[in-house]
Amino acid sequence: MIRKLTFWEYLVKWLTFLCVGGSIYYGIELIYRQHSHFTMHILGGLCFISIGAASVYLLKNMGIIWQSVIGAIIITVLELLAGIILNLWLGLGIWDYSMLPFNILGQVSLLFTVLWLPLAAFAVWLNSFLRFKIYGIHRPKFKWFRLNRRWD
Repeated sequence: MIRKLTFWEYLVKWLTFLCVGGSIYYGIELIYRQHSHFTMHILGGLCFISIGAASVYLLKNMGIIWQSVIGAIIITVLELLAGIILNLWLGLGIWDYSMLPFNILGQVSLLFTVLWLPLAAFAVWLNSFLRFKIYGIHRPKFKWFRLNRRWD
């Protein structure tokens, strides 16, 4: 039987996931662009939390491939919203993808959505792994196209 977490345990869990996801996202930005902005750490954490929540609560019967596709869409949508707020409304000019094909308002390029697929798959797996290691929640057995959530 899995016990319910207290409010403080949930808070620590979400802050931990925010930091883990944010650090990975920020690190990828540093490797790819050689610079980043602190808001990308927050955005990355929100992407990680959103993908994990979708995986656990909405997509638990889907395979890892489909969870990755939906995760890549989640990342793209959150990047678009962040770009609209940070770059267009606040004028911070953190990034500009207007020179790339298939861009939306210069804030996202649909080409990057394809690149997010393996990152989203890793996020689904890592989120599940952390839930298992930190909170003792049983790790599901993933299938490629269909997820068999057997709880051993």
